[in-house]
Amino acid sequence: MNRSRNYLLSFIGLSIILCLFTACKDHQHPGKKIFHYNEQAGIASLDPAFAKNQSIMWAVHQLYNTLVEVDEQMQLKPSLAKSWDISTDNLTFIFHLRRDVYFNDDEAFTGNKGRRLTAVDVAYSFSRIMDKSTASPGAWIFNSRVDTAQPFTAINDSTFQLKLLRPFQPILGILSMQYCSIVPKEAVEKYGSNFRRHPVGSGPFAFVAWEEGQALVLKERSLF
Repeated sequence: MNRSRNYLLSFIGLSIILCLFTACKDHQHPGKKIFHYNEQAGIASLDPAFAKNQSIMWAVHQLYNTLVEVDEQMQLKPSLAKSWDISTDNLTFIFHLRRDVYFNDDEAFTGNKGRRLTAVDVAYSFSRIMDKSTASPGAWIFNSRVDTAQPFTAINDSTFQLKLLRPFQPILGILSMQYCSIVPKEAVEKYGSNFRRHPVGSGPFAFVAWEEGQALVLKERSLF
């Protein structure tokens, strides 16, 4: 993925009244674009597994991707998954992933270079949400809904399978939630509990710095 030379700095002033996204203005500066976003509630974590409120979800959405996402008309559309197939019994979902999406460069990866996102990452990310040691408040989205034996399977690098216990029509909408953002195992293991403040994703913006309670700085990446 080519890296953009333009930077977008998102400053989140936690003591200022919430500025609605549609009301915020882009400010033009020589060689760069600056976007200011004020957040009243504060950000408790940048780990998608803890994206339980709007302030966390908004920031996580800039840093990570989900298999599917919701467009402006509130309709589901492809994101990391370019297409999917559903079995006739509505229990098995096969997602065909894009092969041109890469995680942001980070020390967690060999040579500090971000690697390609694969179906293994999807299976890991979803399993992590359900793992009791993660203690994710989002575990409810899969509990008692996915197959207990083999809920998430990477069939190959670009094919991911999800199996349900019983038909559940809203499952695609569930997968658009920020809890279901895809994270790399290397980064989670490298940063441990500090992963909450050192996100490594594949989204439109890369993490630069975060002074909790003061400012969050993100760098624009080229859109995949």
